Amino acid sequence: MKEKIKNIISESVAVKNRLLQDESMIANIEKISDLIVEALKKGNRIYFCGNGGSAADAQHLAAEFSGRFYVDRDALPAEALHCNTSYLTAVANDYSYDVVYARLIKGIAHAGDVLIGLSTSGNSKNIVQAFETAREKNLLTIGFTGESGGKMKACSDYLINVPSSDTPRIQESHILVGHIICQLVEEKYFA
Repeated sequence: MKEKIKNIISESVAVKNRLLQDESMIANIEKISDLIVEALKKGNRIYFCGNGGSAADAQHLAAEFSGRFYVDRDALPAEALHCNTSYLTAVANDYSYDVVYARLIKGIAHAGDVLIGLSTSGNSKNIVQAFETAREKNLLTIGFTGESGGKMKACSDYLINVPSSDTPRIQESHILVGHIICQLVEEKYFA
């Protein structure tokens, strides 16, 4: 059992080491943080969406922006789109779960806002549709996926495609990258 635990930790470290060695990914993370700062300075908002564990990660990252990360500072306008369960269940029941995020983006988002979607496969229909709607409304789309990028690769302005196909390792890296972006945005915006 101890070896199994050590192997799991080693696998997680290996994925993070691949991220560390990927200079284009590092540059992408820096660019994304700059673009989010720019959007916030223009009065725009950040929206997050995901399903299952990725919804929990989306909510976690939205809270880092709207609450605080390292610095005692004003709240930043960020929210996870799935937190209104009455909306989510009504739209899923009356229309389809595939449109729960797209309808909300169509109704509340404005040009210049940022939509961050988390999907380990990159193929979540409701996130892909939200990104398509976001593109129509001139939002910046940032996809957090696994290695292939899935269908989100084609509809993301910026893609963080973690070099793994193992869901838990991808999600661990999504939180790592999300925390890095939160830290950089907080430091730059409140400098």
